[in-house]
Amino acid sequence: MTAEIRLLTAEALDARRDALAALLLDAVAGGASVGFLAATTHAEAAAWWEALRPSVADGSRLLWTADDEAGRTLGTVALVREGKPNGAHRAELVKLLVHRDARGAGLGRRLLAVAEQAARDAGATLLLLDTQTGSPAEHLYRTGGWTAFGTVPGHAATPDGVLAHTTYYYKQL
Repeated sequence: MTAEIRLLTAEALDARRDALAALLLDAVAGGASVGFLAATTHAEAAAWWEALRPSVADGSRLLWTADDEAGRTLGTVALVREGKPNGAHRAELVKLLVHRDARGAGLGRRLLAVAEQAARDAGATLLLLDTQTGSPAEHLYRTGGWTAFGTVPGHAATPDGVLAHTTYYYKQL
């Protein structure tokens, strides 16, 4: 399964909002702890993506989608630059999502590489992220050269409402 990865403009985000909402709901249905509970509706997920429009428009958030030949959104990742002057060297990788139908084919690794390269191109030398401890995403980050630096017990609820640990990672570029 091949997918083309594209950087979205604010206008493209508007056009892709429903597809991104569906992708987010697929991640939640698959048990991913990505900030939403199982009862999240499509309208709520779409509204969350809509709320990102200003940060995409002003360039403080870079957002990519990975779409197949039919235009189906299979993945996404975002890079958020630190806005404070003393943190201009760092960025946070957020919402790396791959549809369950597309997992295991290297798309997550490709999305990660795109975000890391964009961070380098923007002058960032340090990236941060967090993920649910013990999740499949941890394997991706560890094998991608990311270093765990701490775990917070009971940090975030899984989609079914159970509190789970969160592990924080960094990568020096």
